[in-house]
Amino acid sequence: MDNSKRTVVVTGFGPFGEHTVNASWVAVQQELKKLGLGGEVDLQVMEVPVEYQTVQSLVPSLWKQHRPLLVVHVGVSGMATTVTLEKCGRNHGYRGLDNSSFCPDSQCCVVGGPDCIYSVIDMESVCKRVTASGLGVAVSVSKDAGRYLCDFTYYTSLYLSHGRSAFIHVPPLGKPYSREDLGRALQAIIRGMLELLEQAEEKIHCQQHIH
Repeated sequence: MDNSKRTVVVTGFGPFGEHTVNASWVAVQQELKKLGLGGEVDLQVMEVPVEYQTVQSLVPSLWKQHRPLLVVHVGVSGMATTVTLEKCGRNHGYRGLDNSSFCPDSQCCVVGGPDCIYSVIDMESVCKRVTASGLGVAVSVSKDAGRYLCDFTYYTSLYLSHGRSAFIHVPPLGKPYSREDLGRALQAIIRGMLELLEQAEEKIHCQQHIH
């Protein structure tokens, strides 16, 4: 691997419930992977099973193995009609059974962890940038990722990365967007996130030189 490249890991979820084909993984694996994030980014994609215990082992391994600049989790929401940027993950309230008919006894992600962790990425700013670019896909911002595997995965990743994670909810395929639309939207959104992270790093670098 080229060490000068920045690694970004993007995950999608496997099938669950009525979502026998999960739009999140289709958009990530079939479209975003093909489009890429530019020559300077090493894009790694991974499918995440809809299982709490697998998430608890898989998410830490992604951070340890790849040492990414950013991890972006993508999930499907049957209620969504826009591509939705989630601002935060929540620790408590996990009562829904996963694909293995399992639910954590504690009903939380990290026992003793904070109730809510926000991403270091300003989702409002990303939303405005992507909307202004005329992509043709509606983008919105949310503070509730749903207290199921999406939220569970997001919180786990935020906790491990001190906020250096993101979560994007996509609607089911064809409601109203095609997989190509979703792939283009993910590419534009993640590029916007990387630009914000770069700007923040440059600002810190400049401040260090001033002091």
